[in-house]
Amino acid sequence: MTSWQCCAAIVLALAIQAADLRSEETNPLAPWQSGVRIHDVAPHADRHVIHSYFNASPESPDGKWVLYYTSPTTNGESGDIRILERESGQETVLATDITTEDAHRAACQQWCNGGKNVVYHDCRDGRWLVITVDVATNQQKVLAEDRQVGFGSPASPWVPIYGCHWKPGPYRDLQLVHAVTGEIKTVVTAADVIRTYGDWTNEQFDSKDLSIFFPVMSPDASRVFFKISRPGNGDNFRSSKASYRQGKVVYDLEQERLMKLFKTWGHPSWSPDGSQIFEKGNIAVDLATGKSKRSAPSCISDHPSISPQGELFVTDADVTKRGYGKPGDWAIAVGSLSRDDFVLIDIFGNSQGAKSWRHNHPHPAFSADGKRIYYNVNEGPWTTLRVANAAEQPGETPLPSPDLEP
Repeated sequence: MTSWQCCAAIVLALAIQAADLRSEETNPLAPWQSGVRIHDVAPHADRHVIHSYFNASPESPDGKWVLYYTSPTTNGESGDIRILERESGQETVLATDITTEDAHRAACQQWCNGGKNVVYHDCRDGRWLVITVDVATNQQKVLAEDRQVGFGSPASPWVPIYGCHWKPGPYRDLQLVHAVTGEIKTVVTAADVIRTYGDWTNEQFDSKDLSIFFPVMSPDASRVFFKISRPGNGDNFRSSKASYRQGKVVYDLEQERLMKLFKTWGHPSWSPDGSQIFEKGNIAVDLATGKSKRSAPSCISDHPSISPQGELFVTDADVTKRGYGKPGDWAIAVGSLSRDDFVLIDIFGNSQGAKSWRHNHPHPAFSADGKRIYYNVNEGPWTTLRVANAAEQPGETPLPSPDLEP
């Protein structure tokens, strides 16, 4: 080889190496492909530890706290709400003796008002209440009676509430409540939905005895989607027959208008800017154009949600029928929104845990900075909350993992 050929070979090798490094630096999946650290968030001996839902990160917007529900009962349907300081591992009780609808979403506990408040619902003496806790003072305040809470934006003080789906009474509409002042305002009514989408509601429900159910606000608090519900004939809310729910209606809170009707639910979540709905199958629907796009089609999917940075998604799924799964196994996967690429970060048995009438699911959710993923695990008799930490990047100092009981 001549000296010129030798130099050319060296230059080519360096160029390839530099390209590989640039690829790693620009590949948002890279921190999840190796070096991921997984541990339990809090001690779980003799209690369930549950985060509420994949639409709500249990980590506070500033990354200081983790919010969860705990229960010492076998079915997990009564318990407490707690927060844990990530740096010290110190746990604080915010509310006790809570009665939930099930262990599936627990008390729908969530952050709001920039992390200054926690909101949840509770059934006290047969009456459902929406309650807020001021994190700094630990003071509670009842925000609404005979209603339940949907999921809001952690940045906003406004939280969506609705009447009990099995017996809504006068509370059939979507309302927002202010977590600090307690002000309640109605933003869209069930009558509005029936008037706009009457052909569908008549076909689907054959009734005008309908209410708005389970609203979920976009992260920027500009939009909300919800189901439509027809109540059942009883007072037993712990039943699959308590109500019949279907569809997905999108409402623009800023423009004060109904935007779109989808005939199926699909385990939906929001894109960070509220322009798209992302749902099971890892399918994003652009609300302006109506066009849909499937991301990482080879990836598993059940409860998918997009990272706040908008480059990745996380999802769970039953992988019993996959080549790498055993009966009862579920997995957590992180996928790319730009190409067919994903990585499995955890696989675990998920057939045990809280023995609620509605089984608990992993419901994975990113932290605000996109560096951690929280999810429930039902591998043993107690439901456990785990966190997966992305591999540290140069210059980062990770928080120590808490010293937990087995």
